Amino acid sequence: MERRYEYHFERIKVNASFWRGNFSTDYQGLVALYAQNGWRFIQIYAPGTAKYGASKYADLIFEREVR
Repeated sequence: MERRYEYHFERIKVNASFWRGNFSTDYQGLVALYAQNGWRFIQIYAPGTAKYGASKYADLIFEREVR
């Protein structure tokens, strides 16, 4: 039988300045919460869209097998 997966994207805001960037959300807590619900953390994607190439947001990408 072929395995099938579903994906979820959780967008979080990034507070960026010239010198540093901070996530507005506890992303480590989000990863732990999703893991408890059967999701596997795949990747964090943060495109450069703001000043100096900094990101305004990041997408946390999760997957889980569809049963």
